[in-house]
Amino acid sequence: MSEERLMSKKKPAYPVNDKLDAYLDHYSRKIEIPIFYEDLLRFSGSVVVYDSNDEDTLWIRVYYPEFERKEIDDSLKKVYSILHSDGSSNIHQYLNVDAVDFCTFGNSKPFRIRIRNILNDNFTYFYIKKTDASRIYGLELEHMLSPYNLNFLVYKDTLIEEHIAGIPGDVFIKDMLPSCTESEKAQLAKEFVKFNERCMIRLLGDMRSYNYVIVPVHDFDHVVYRIRAIDFDQQCFEGKLKVYRPQFFKENYQMVELVRHKLLNDSVDQYKLEERSIVAKRILSSGNRIKRLRAIARMDVISTDENTEMLRKQIFDLTLDPNFKKCETMGEVLDLALNFVRRNYQDVSMKQIIEQKIRI
Repeated sequence: MSEERLMSKKKPAYPVNDKLDAYLDHYSRKIEIPIFYEDLLRFSGSVVVYDSNDEDTLWIRVYYPEFERKEIDDSLKKVYSILHSDGSSNIHQYLNVDAVDFCTFGNSKPFRIRIRNILNDNFTYFYIKKTDASRIYGLELEHMLSPYNLNFLVYKDTLIEEHIAGIPGDVFIKDMLPSCTESEKAQLAKEFVKFNERCMIRLLGDMRSYNYVIVPVHDFDHVVYRIRAIDFDQQCFEGKLKVYRPQFFKENYQMVELVRHKLLNDSVDQYKLEERSIVAKRILSSGNRIKRLRAIARMDVISTDENTEMLRKQIFDLTLDPNFKKCETMGEVLDLALNFVRRNYQDVSMKQIIEQKIRI
């Protein structure tokens, strides 16, 4: 299936409503910052950023007029301090803004800020984007339902995201996958199955290889690979269920082939069940926080009526749960999907407890 038919051509940015704004404030995601996305658009020049192989990265390095540069640098240092420290200016003297890069590719058109500690040359990145309600839902769900915590800030029309470290999926598939051992390939296949299942459960779409990273973790005498999403722009927007399953993107073909060659069908089913179970446990352990977010999403507008109708029908065909037919918003579809996973997990767990008591 071609990408053009699989994905809508353009996704709009949805505003943050009052209830979501209050939620962000309650959980310390909403903090006043000294610079906005629109401020960074006032650059006066740029150059193309190339990678180590002299290929275009689709990022440009931007420059600002001399009379504005100091104010912008000070504001970016302040944002770094708010995101990673206590927000004070005490550390500013040790920081340098090495680069401000702008990406013209994709919906979010982010700025990537590189901050370096001048005492030891350690550096880190963070991103500045336009606020989009669906992206915020995606970040919060990733924070609660994935194995990873996320750090981000929202203020008015500006979203600040921390950098997620890892090897871009497309780079890993092209340059590193061929040299992996057979056991590493089998472990990657297992991880891709789990990642695929996790994305579908929480309706995170467009996980093509350049929208996730591979994170190698050294464990005793071997390397374990993890897959992390880095782009949350397509949370709960598209109407086609396949968009929420990374296996259907041609950019992930080699990962799908790994699964086909390295895993038996029974193993694939086992790993899917493991992932559904652990997501269900995270839903239960997230308590009131995820309940509040889901309640807000149910009433919010984060997709089109056409997409909502298409997705609710396709999920009904998959689950045969008649409640999906009643969904009027994409938030209701998401809420029911999470509830379906949680309920099935609890039903199975209760059945096992009853069977155990009978045997005793």
